[in-house]
Amino acid sequence: MEPIKNRYEFVILFDVENGNPNGDPDAGNMPRTDPETGCGLVTDVCLKRKIRNYVETVKEDCPGYRIYVKDGVPLNRSDAEACAYVGLPVKDSKDAEKVLKEAKKKDEGLDGKIRDFMCGNFFDIRAFGAVMTTFVKGALNCGQVRGPVQLGFARSVDPILPQEVTITRVAITTEADAENKGTEMGRKYIVPYGLYRAEGYVSANLARKTTGFSEADLELLWEAILNMFEHDHSAARGKMAVRELVIFKHDSELGNAPAYKLFDLVRAEKKPGVATPRAYSDYAVTVDEGSLPAGVKCIRK
Repeated sequence: MEPIKNRYEFVILFDVENGNPNGDPDAGNMPRTDPETGCGLVTDVCLKRKIRNYVETVKEDCPGYRIYVKDGVPLNRSDAEACAYVGLPVKDSKDAEKVLKEAKKKDEGLDGKIRDFMCGNFFDIRAFGAVMTTFVKGALNCGQVRGPVQLGFARSVDPILPQEVTITRVAITTEADAENKGTEMGRKYIVPYGLYRAEGYVSANLARKTTGFSEADLELLWEAILNMFEHDHSAARGKMAVRELVIFKHDSELGNAPAYKLFDLVRAEKKPGVATPRAYSDYAVTVDEGSLPAGVKCIRK
């Protein structure tokens, strides 16, 4: 498939109600916040995990749409597949360095073949890139790929106020505890309501030069973003939903306007009279399409 030919920027607006969108393990799993502003944060890693999970769910390991960064699958298992594909049965780090060194003497394009195998088989490598050096001393090296799709941290539009909720648990952990009590106490953290905004980029230049990220991949990415919470519901995360995806499409590979100017066109503001937002309807979301630079098109999903 042909790689994409247009540059894109995009804005994701998603919200959470009575849930923890992204706990911080360094703070007892409290919702992540910016201590200076009080705004909530969700990491790019968290969002990419949701996208990967959706693709894995709908594609079920279809050829070309496998997931590289996957629960329970060591990375070097997939790396070894690439080496086997080019005729190098590398099993571990003991013989990897010798085998690869000798092979590269015979085939100067070996690194590219291995990298192309990984990009062709794994959707998340085509999209996000990967560092595929997993054996000791970098002996098994499938290359380092910079992906065309990049995401930043999501930040809440307004400050959030995480709440600690005490819960009662009837399941007792040990026999000794069961002799002395009938219940145990627990805690969970929630954000009563928060609207979050994440910004991202898609580089057609990197897609063409490196990973081959295609138009079909791009449509799957938009689909995954819109549905990334629909197959990932849990009591801990409460009610989460993507409310809107705003896409800016350039009519060229390198783009027609700086990304920040396009991001500034998207605004989410509290409606008049709303002091503490408690629903998406408390916000007015606007895109100043009249100020779009020449050569840029806005698509709202």
